[in-house]
Amino acid sequence: MLDLAVAMTRTPVDVPDALIDDLRKHYDEKQLVELTAAIAWENFRARLNRAMGIESAELNEGAFCPLPEPPVAP
Repeated sequence: MLDLAVAMTRTPVDVPDALIDDLRKHYDEKQLVELTAAIAWENFRARLNRAMGIESAELNEGAFCPLPEPPVAP
């Protein structure tokens, strides 16, 4: 599922047939359409917000959500 989101977010969009075939092993056609639509909607919102300069509502001081620092190996 994450691979689909990554593929749909690339510019240009590149969703390999093999990825869709793999997802069909886990989701029926209706679920796959719903999943794809949800990813597309969030991608649309993110790009619209970025283009319009809309940032978080003071939930984060930057325009992104930072990832936690990875643990340091001993």
